[in-house]
Amino acid sequence: MNIPTLILAAIAVLMIVAVAFGLTMALCSYLRYRGKRVITCPETANHAAVHANVVNAAREAAFGKHHICLDQCSRQNCGQACLPQIEAHPKGCMVWHMVDDWYKGKACTYCQKPFHEIHWHDRQPALLGPDRNTAQWSEIPPENLPAVFQNFLPVFWNCFIAENYRRQHPERLADRGWERGVGGEYVPKEPTEDLPQKPAGSN
Repeated sequence: MNIPTLILAAIAVLMIVAVAFGLTMALCSYLRYRGKRVITCPETANHAAVHANVVNAAREAAFGKHHICLDQCSRQNCGQACLPQIEAHPKGCMVWHMVDDWYKGKACTYCQKPFHEIHWHDRQPALLGPDRNTAQWSEIPPENLPAVFQNFLPVFWNCFIAENYRRQHPERLADRGWERGVGGEYVPKEPTEDLPQKPAGSN
């Protein structure tokens, strides 16, 4: 192999390494800043929901630059003064991460079973509001999360479906008393019949 060929091969290897490195940096930046976040707006001191322009951040990262900006904000006339918060804690202010943390250590308001790992792609957990109505997370604006964490209660998906059906079709259901079983689960109480009393003086 002659020298020009070796030089071309070395250049090709360097180009492949550079492209792979750029793509890796772009992917890391995309994963780091994707998703909606809830921050405290420095201009108003109120909570706001924001979304970073991950495409632009990934493109800049591919060329060795670090630059993020917002493409969505629940506030109008956003000055993007919250960017340092996102850069300092990109995961901590992510909506689903905040919600996951809120469910940890809690139990369903209805069945009292504890929450474990949350699967957001299937059977998402729900909420019970102060008005005693259930709600799904898709109905909650992200900027309202701090208030929701303080005033709402957690509900399992199955209990959410059952409670909604009970509210919508009360005529089709008969409420029964419940008690705890051996394993802590709720089981229906057995109806008790009035037994005839033993006559006085009988053996």
